[in-house]
Amino acid sequence: MNPEPPSNLQHLTGEPSYSTLGANSLPEGEAEMRFVKRLVTVCLGTTMILAAGYLVAVFLTDGAILLRPSALALERQELYTNMVHHPGDALDGTGVTVCIVDSGIDMSHEDLDGLALAGWKDFVNQRSEPYDDEGHGTAMAGILVANGWIEGMATGVDLLVAKALGSDGSGDDSLVAEAVDWCVAQGADIISLSLGGAPGILPFNTGTGRDSGEASADAIEEGVLVVAAAGNDGTDDDDRDVAHPSSERDVISVGGVTPTRESWSGSSKGENDGSILPLPVILPRSDPNKKPELVAPGQGVPVLTTDGAWGLADGTSASTVYVTGALALLLERRPDLQADSDSSSQDTVATIKTWLMESVVPQEGQSGHDDRYGYGLLHMEALIERSEAD
Repeated sequence: MNPEPPSNLQHLTGEPSYSTLGANSLPEGEAEMRFVKRLVTVCLGTTMILAAGYLVAVFLTDGAILLRPSALALERQELYTNMVHHPGDALDGTGVTVCIVDSGIDMSHEDLDGLALAGWKDFVNQRSEPYDDEGHGTAMAGILVANGWIEGMATGVDLLVAKALGSDGSGDDSLVAEAVDWCVAQGADIISLSLGGAPGILPFNTGTGRDSGEASADAIEEGVLVVAAAGNDGTDDDDRDVAHPSSERDVISVGGVTPTRESWSGSSKGENDGSILPLPVILPRSDPNKKPELVAPGQGVPVLTTDGAWGLADGTSASTVYVTGALALLLERRPDLQADSDSSSQDTVATIKTWLMESVVPQEGQSGHDDRYGYGLLHMEALIERSEAD
């Protein structure tokens, strides 16, 4: 089991650049030497001032220089927030519990100041305190709950974090299944899985143990929403279908789009007509469960990095968290749909999936479901409005 990694991760911290000093035409001889000496003196003085400023900053920030995201990162944040029609301060996910299963979380990032986890579980190294030795989990958590330079989609949620991926960004599917079970036991309303792998070959590999697809299906039976990445093999590595466990019938599979709302080239396609060979057998799918169900920002998404900086990331991992955030806002508005309510069940999940299908924005000329674009692009306000109509 691998995360759908943010490819092309770029550290964009806007570090200053310095131009060299210029001069008019120089006189020959002694005047020229005098100018050179002055130039050297100015350069040395400037260097000393910068060095002194650096040391003061390190002292004042306890060893870390806190920079800011690049102008491009901030521009993308605004662009994508508007693209998915975030409702702004009206909703922030308060009262909703979200569980992220990933590589962990680095709580020391300044954009996570004030965050108090509702729960933490390390299935890899059994450490009691939160950490992230890979970085992917921190990047995903930031899209949801960052409250600084980067502003998350649902900053008010109660956040559970389960570490099921190791320092190399991979993990056993059985550990992901255990993590999903733990999320349910901790009272999660939504489980966010920015990870995936090639589809399994069940039922032909019986006896190999419980996998993330089974765990997700069991969670959904309890009325828990499970959101997972469609996958990043939409180009030469295409394995015919979206990644597992997003390929499971009731899991919400999320593809990615570019800043111009076009399908991101790496976003995986769904095999919705069904196929027998090559294995695994894929059964035909029907509405509202065709894969992926929808798309969200997936190229150049602003994220937090574990060195205390910021970056841009590509991948359906990021897209997944936008949808997770949208669902958190929906459940804040409609608490009767939360997993711990008496009325919540697998039928509730099916109803919400129908609302997603009916509220998204299809690409121009699209009719029905598209194997790469899903039913359309996430529209948060329309989703919430659709829920209020019932």
